[in-house]
Amino acid sequence: MTWKPRPRAGADALNLPLDARQGYLLSRLDGTLDLPTLAALMNLEGSALAALLDQLVALGAVDPEFPEVAPKLEPAAPESTASEPEEDAPQAAAKAATHRKLFELQLHSRSVDERVAQAGVAVEPELSAYCFDPTSEVIRAVLDNPRVGGVHARLIAAHHRTTAGLEALGARTAFTNDGGVRRALLQNPLLPVGLYRRLWSTKRLLDQYLVATSRESPEQIRAMARDLLRSCFNQRTGEERAELILTTEGRCLASLVGLTVDGHTTALLCRRTYTSTLLIQNIARWSAAPPQLIAHLRRQDVVKRNQPLRQLLERHPNAS
Repeated sequence: MTWKPRPRAGADALNLPLDARQGYLLSRLDGTLDLPTLAALMNLEGSALAALLDQLVALGAVDPEFPEVAPKLEPAAPESTASEPEEDAPQAAAKAATHRKLFELQLHSRSVDERVAQAGVAVEPELSAYCFDPTSEVIRAVLDNPRVGGVHARLIAAHHRTTAGLEALGARTAFTNDGGVRRALLQNPLLPVGLYRRLWSTKRLLDQYLVATSRESPEQIRAMARDLLRSCFNQRTGEERAELILTTEGRCLASLVGLTVDGHTTALLCRRTYTSTLLIQNIARWSAAPPQLIAHLRRQDVVKRNQPLRQLLERHPNAS
């Protein structure tokens, strides 16, 4: 029987060190698609798809093809410059609730000046509790505490709600390079625009697109990601732009209305043989699709056999 990969029950993708392509593939798995279908969907060779699936199995994100003989593989540690490993989500949530309660019941009633002074020298559990302080001054004091680490940075990123406090966290490169901190920031509705652009402007277009379409991020952060994607699109190489279009099956083009591609990107796209009707439909609905690409698509076998696709391409403003 052909393997139809499915996500592993209970796996939390947000707490796994997935790159953009792994994350996108995982989002497409539902247990109904076989390997040839997935390869066509991802525009990948079979060997490349198999390698990606092996990585997802090793990370604990996907059930193995033969679970009865598959070795037990532990998720790889996320890339992080902080010394503390990330905890399991339920364990981290339970500890966070305890620390928040400690802050609210014992620490919050103290004056701001007193809390600032104590946060700079606090030890556990008070140090973690001070991460829930709503004032940026206390958060700066926590970050200046010599005992502060990645666990505290993740608490601040997830729960703090002032732009000044988040900017103070963003100034610490050792913490903003931590995968858990970045994931928490992407779920924080108060993430400052400047901090987001500073942290994600160097990321690949595909990474930016995944943030722009993430269901885990608030709408205001997805809007920031769309704006950054548009501003970065024409500054990147043709290879990266073509990768974005092909890997997302053209879904990204809805966010790129009004933008164009150069000759190099067009040439890369015209070298491909197209089998995905969704990709062709999305390109056909993109008003900036170059004439050469429209002509190339009209020559594809899948288009010749599909009258609605032919008509869609024939109506494109750049169809000759």
